Amino acid sequence: MTRPVAVITGASDGIGAALARVFAANGHELALVARRGERLEALADEIAANGAVRPLPIELDVTTEGAADALSARLAEAGAAPQFLVNNAGFGLMGRAIDLDAAEQLAMLDLNTRALTALTLRFLPSIVAAKGGVLNVASVAAFMPGPGFAVYYATKAYVRSLSEALSQELKPLGVKVACLCPGPVETGFQARAGFDFSGVMGAMKPAMLPAAEVARQGYEGLMAGKRVIVPGLVNRMFVWGSAAAPRALLLPLLATAQQRR
Repeated sequence: MTRPVAVITGASDGIGAALARVFAANGHELALVARRGERLEALADEIAANGAVRPLPIELDVTTEGAADALSARLAEAGAAPQFLVNNAGFGLMGRAIDLDAAEQLAMLDLNTRALTALTLRFLPSIVAAKGGVLNVASVAAFMPGPGFAVYYATKAYVRSLSEALSQELKPLGVKVACLCPGPVETGFQARAGFDFSGVMGAMKPAMLPAAEVARQGYEGLMAGKRVIVPGLVNRMFVWGSAAAPRALLLPLLATAQQRR
């Protein structure tokens, strides 16, 4: 006998940790996955202190060879099986592709797309059996090209496309698949990507949603059967506007915005 759990990657900080708190508050037992084991332990203690079952912390780099199988084995040892999978692990790099380190950009591609896909495919049988769901964390970047952030935007477009297609494929099987597309949220992601909050990003702070609100909307959207979730009116207006704008106009505007960051 196994017990159903929600597996959350990138759970040590930011939106991932916020999603862990939301899932736990709604009665889900959790398996928390990230490279920083000490942060996972601290988060597990926090969730348990609030009255929920203590999550299972799993220190793992999901980009390593065989990571999906290693995670599956760790869950099996604990008597757990995925009912929900939250693919949150990811990072971005800001700058012209020609100027950024090629190996780092390929590592970003590996984490944001290949690892996400590998985990999804590995756990889909368990998720289907439990009639659970998959929540993939992308970005408003998924809706447009990103000069000055080219590879990152491309990875998130892949995540949105995959999520929407799987949503259609798996709906008859009772499985929900959603893509969470937040705008900028002030977390460790921005520091890793190279954002400067003293300039344009600083001016955007009042419009930013906290990670906890993004997580709440992501969870509720998944459970409601939404395919794509864009938290915040400003972000939804940005997505609508970018879809309507001609690429010849949109591309230089986005390039200028990235340079000012």
